[in-house]
Amino acid sequence: MPGPGPEADAVRQVAKELEDLLAPCFDLGENPDGESANRIRDRAAGLGRRLVDAIERGGFASDRLGQCVRNLFECLELGPEGAAISLRAGENPNSLQRPSGL
Repeated sequence: MPGPGPEADAVRQVAKELEDLLAPCFDLGENPDGESANRIRDRAAGLGRRLVDAIERGGFASDRLGQCVRNLFECLELGPEGAAISLRAGENPNSLQRPSGL
């Protein structure tokens, strides 16, 4: 986890917003329906993008963190974007965990 400082605070804040948004979905144990699902997905993707921006600004990028970002976007059915943005969050481009053909 990032140490003290404004960059670390920004990462924590965005991560908390993402957790708060998605926690009710975990509590339900299933995906929300229709328009609600689309709204949550779009908001989560926006927060994911902000999170990567904050990770970059703070210099917190790492392979594992990048993998987590990619997994988030895959769960949001935005796999190609996740594969690209995860590199900015530090994922090793040669990782065996990455989708092939990218």
